[in-house]
Amino acid sequence: MAKIRVLVVDDSLVARGVLMEGLNRHPNIEVVGYAINALDARQKVVRLTPDVMTCDVQMPGMNGIDFLKELLPQYPVPTVLVSSLNLRVFDALDAGAVDFVRKPDGTESREQFVRALTAKVIIAAQAKVRRAGAKPAAEVAAPPPALRLGAARILVGLGASTGGTEATLEVMKRLPADIPGMVIVQHMPAGFTQMYAERLNRLCSMEVREAKNGDEIRPGLALVAPADLQCRVQRTPAGGYYVSCTPGEKVSGHRPSVDALFDSMAENVRCPMVGIIMTGMGADGAKGLLKMRQKGAFTIGQDEKSSVVYGMPGVAKKLGAVCEQAACDQVAGVLLRHLKTRG
Repeated sequence: MAKIRVLVVDDSLVARGVLMEGLNRHPNIEVVGYAINALDARQKVVRLTPDVMTCDVQMPGMNGIDFLKELLPQYPVPTVLVSSLNLRVFDALDAGAVDFVRKPDGTESREQFVRALTAKVIIAAQAKVRRAGAKPAAEVAAPPPALRLGAARILVGLGASTGGTEATLEVMKRLPADIPGMVIVQHMPAGFTQMYAERLNRLCSMEVREAKNGDEIRPGLALVAPADLQCRVQRTPAGGYYVSCTPGEKVSGHRPSVDALFDSMAENVRCPMVGIIMTGMGADGAKGLLKMRQKGAFTIGQDEKSSVVYGMPGVAKKLGAVCEQAACDQVAGVLLRHLKTRG
């Protein structure tokens, strides 16, 4: 098996040393070079043709976001961001980065950081670089008019991983304000889910916020599962629904887990429901989506062509868990069409 050839881009000598030493310890990874700024990185991408690039967001001169916007249309190198906790990481994902890992901030060990980075580099080597949208989200045409279909009795669950931050946004910004109650699981490091929910809330018509234990699921609200907690749908004695967000073991290798969400919906939801599985490595959510379909849910899977990584939706399709496949920019339309048939 050929090693994954990695270019490390970081202006900090100390950070470069940690990244290069940590990645080189993996038997299937070889760091083929490093760059100290965007100009240096561009020259080395052309000369070294790496399989994957790691890139800092904050660099002197051209920052990592502007660098990716300039580089990736010509040289689509799968890129993993190495970033401190800040909102700009989502701008870089919008520019085409595959994934990101948080720089150590004292809450985790260097070994934990290296393990997370290594895993994301391996995934990135198998990923497709998504083309940044032709229009900024703010310039996309207004979403469709209100559904007005008594959506209080419908629940929607959506799960995604690698490539999912932007894929989920593509779905959400095409939905009206009065969507059925939604719960979203996106694999993401601690500290970022609240910022991600705030970003969706700014760019979409419905209310979006990070879920808190006990939050009611209601029309017009999308709840994003908080990082490092398992998020499940529970039923009240009166027949309403809320989320439990609690510590617990990882499910299908993740916390929060899409399978944990979908399993809870299959077990507890008695009204009509929809399950959506988007781009992501692995199989989290596939078995849970199958359980939802077996309980009568309408299920949607992102197609292979539009997925950054056709893992989770691909496994779900093979299991027979998907009622209908759709490209990322068509998922919202499939959902709306289904909801209108119930109106």
